[in-house]
Amino acid sequence: MTFIMSEPPKTRVRGAASLPALPPLALEALAGSGLANVVERAKWLAALDPLLRQSLPATLAGQCKLANVDDKHLVFLVSAPVWKAKLRLHADALLDAAAAAGLRGRSLVVKVSAPVLPVPTGTGTARPLSEAVRDSLRATAQSVSDPELRAQLLRLASSSRSGTDGA
Repeated sequence: MTFIMSEPPKTRVRGAASLPALPPLALEALAGSGLANVVERAKWLAALDPLLRQSLPATLAGQCKLANVDDKHLVFLVSAPVWKAKLRLHADALLDAAAAAGLRGRSLVVKVSAPVLPVPTGTGTARPLSEAVRDSLRATAQSVSDPELRAQLLRLASSSRSGTDGA
């Protein structure tokens, strides 16, 4: 993940040259690399997807996604073979919607793809560390020479113990 700051940091190191300019926006950075066209096409497909899917029944529209468009084909992805069969029954509606949007696709290609699983947000409860892990953290803390790292490791080993007391 890239964070773009609105102003450069105010901190300065004595004797150092001035800070470099802020990083360019993502699309500006891609402009010279040839990837900007890929990003623009992905944005175009993402905007076209709901436009075409609105011609489908709601339950079916929720199970498919536009994957690609070329001069001959509209390519859709579905999560299961049953949705492939149902989507093929609505091929005329999709091709009509594509023609209304100015696309020249004359046939529908439907591919079954595994559904994209959502990324866990970490809302579950953390498992407590075992005694063996705490012992390992303490042993590692004793073996490092950096006092800050040692303190962090010892804090981690002791704080995990308090998390298991209430269990």
